[in-house]
Amino acid sequence: MASLEVREQRVEVVLRGIERLGALRGDVSVGLDEVLDVRTSAEPFGELRGWRLPGTGLPGVIALGTWRSRDGKDFAAVYRGRPAVVVEVRPGGEFRRLLVADEDAEQTVSRLRTAVLAR
Repeated sequence: MASLEVREQRVEVVLRGIERLGALRGDVSVGLDEVLDVRTSAEPFGELRGWRLPGTGLPGVIALGTWRSRDGKDFAAVYRGRPAVVVEVRPGGEFRRLLVADEDAEQTVSRLRTAVLAR
């Protein structure tokens, strides 16, 4: 399962091998200074907006890849039955949001918020 890591002043979505194939891309990252907010979502499929281009998706089961809407692009790596971390990003970068499934979403949100505040 994908994970959110803080490395060298960046938040990185680290994808596992099969996820790279499903998302049709490699890891994704944004600068800590680009992060506007970090929160949890108990229903990450309800957070998806727009059309999946490119990526893999089965509604309510798996969402891997890029979702495009008039609000910008989101990157998703979410799975049925798992909460997710939602990272809101400043306009101007490649993505406006990162949605990543995380069994311990609350702890990950706390860790990311601490990193953002410490930058």
